Amino acid sequence: MTLPAADASILEFGRTMVHDEARALDALADSLGTEFETACRLILDAKGKFIVCGLGKSGHIGRKIAATFASTGTTATFLHLAEAIHGDLGIADGGDVALLISQSGQTAELQPVIDHFDAIGVPIIAITGNAGSMLGAAAAASLVLPHWAEVGPEAVAPTTSTTMTLALGDALAMTVMREKGFTRTDFGRIHPGGTLGLRLRPVKRVMHGGDKLPLVNQDTSMHDVIVVMTEKRLGVVGVTDADGRLVGVITDGDLRRNIERGLDHPASAYMNANPKAVAPDALVDEALTLFEEHRITTLFVTEDGRPVGVVHLHDTPASR
Repeated sequence: MTLPAADASILEFGRTMVHDEARALDALADSLGTEFETACRLILDAKGKFIVCGLGKSGHIGRKIAATFASTGTTATFLHLAEAIHGDLGIADGGDVALLISQSGQTAELQPVIDHFDAIGVPIIAITGNAGSMLGAAAAASLVLPHWAEVGPEAVAPTTSTTMTLALGDALAMTVMREKGFTRTDFGRIHPGGTLGLRLRPVKRVMHGGDKLPLVNQDTSMHDVIVVMTEKRLGVVGVTDADGRLVGVITDGDLRRNIERGLDHPASAYMNANPKAVAPDALVDEALTLFEEHRITTLFVTEDGRPVGVVHLHDTPASR
């Protein structure tokens, strides 16, 4: 670790801490090898759940790792080592796989947990700073953190080691997620709450359809277009051909820009003939991307080219 001068400013000192942890992460990435591949395969092949165990600061990091796995398609739970040896080991069963986190690999609570997992056939993945430790020896896959001093005065608090552990947990979770083919749609199904949940809902959940759908055909007079637009109150009208397919859109902005031309024209004369549309099962997040890219506020939802709904920017998390 590069130590800042004693008279370094608060800002200089803070930057030094972050840069040093960043270098530790680079060293961690370079150190990964076949043991990482083995760990991922153990998780992917497990028939049961993924159990993450830790104590102290390692426990806090372990909770986050378990939560990340659970949110990305792997059934996972956190098991506190101290609680484990007082009855909570009953949560483990054959078919599970366990991740045990300990910088020293020699924590007293580890031995009975290791013995139990061995007895019921639960393979162990270790994250440790000590390859020759009890934990390292017991693991089917031992992920050893590079030797790197903890940042901060006197290097006493777990800092760099916990940062590396968290990053390694993320690398495991994201690799397993990719190998499982877990998609944004899958992610949305298990994150129904909050802004994130709204963004990952299918468009059909927020669109206006049925009687609320503002539609006219190509030959409709502009007088009637205005009536429909006013009744539906979405600031847009979809224009369809004889087969009911969406061939254009007219917005209230189009009306304002063309009012001097008069209203004695059919809808086809005013419409934008390149309407943007999404499928009902497209994610709201995809609609938001189209809103931003094309600087529009409404999108028609179509199936086989036929409009089934319309979604407005105000119906999305961007307006919340």
